[in-house]
Amino acid sequence: MRQMNYSFRSRLTTAVIASLLLLASASGSRAVQAQTAPAQARTPSETAREFFKALYEKRFREALAISIYKPAIEPLSAKEFDELRPDFEAMARGADSVQVTGEQISGDTATVFVKIKDDNGEMQTSKVDLIRAGGIWIVGNADDQAAVKKAGKEYFYNVRLQAHEADAQEMMVRIVKAQLVYGSQHAGEYADIPALIKEGFLPEDIRTSDSTGYNYHIKLSADKKSYTAGAEPAQYGRTGKVSYYLDATGLKGKDTGGKPYVP
Repeated sequence: MRQMNYSFRSRLTTAVIASLLLLASASGSRAVQAQTAPAQARTPSETAREFFKALYEKRFREALAISIYKPAIEPLSAKEFDELRPDFEAMARGADSVQVTGEQISGDTATVFVKIKDDNGEMQTSKVDLIRAGGIWIVGNADDQAAVKKAGKEYFYNVRLQAHEADAQEMMVRIVKAQLVYGSQHAGEYADIPALIKEGFLPEDIRTSDSTGYNYHIKLSADKKSYTAGAEPAQYGRTGKVSYYLDATGLKGKDTGGKPYVP
């Protein structure tokens, strides 16, 4: 489990900064049962609790409306919101363990300290940044707020795109490792994606682009002693721009307009 902060990001592993989606996918609202105070009267801790509670109840617009992401969520049409819903849904996964333990306030900035369960079920300490804007506390920091305001509703798409691209790179590396292990167990022969999934070397979600945003494929040689692999964005410009190609010489990536990368 990575250290978390509140930037919008998918649960997927990325090479970019840790983000809101990553944090929220491992967080929740068991400790969010207090009475909801009016926004103007909320303390930083109460704002954090309400944020988590709204996420847990999948009231995504309400949750993001009390964060720096309000300028990105408000302009979304119903269709655009539904398109992004899988990413928002990821924010609520496992949302049952957040415990607010304290806060520090300095002028118009604040830090709320929380405990959450990591992937092993152990409680870990993290923190939530907040700023005061328009007389109320909102989740996030000033630097990210400026980026959100500049991008508007495209912010969600831009960050999702970057996240999927970074995860695609990691998945390709994972394919290499999976083939190395599989080959060592099968007399040097490699396997296709279904076989690697069956052996537990690759995750189930590699089968479709629903959560990954990419379409993955492996091509084996006739004797199964070599292979190539590729990955293309399911929706060019929305879930990614870079296509990836993997062979014995290594991993390559290029913007091909969504088409397979052919060296």
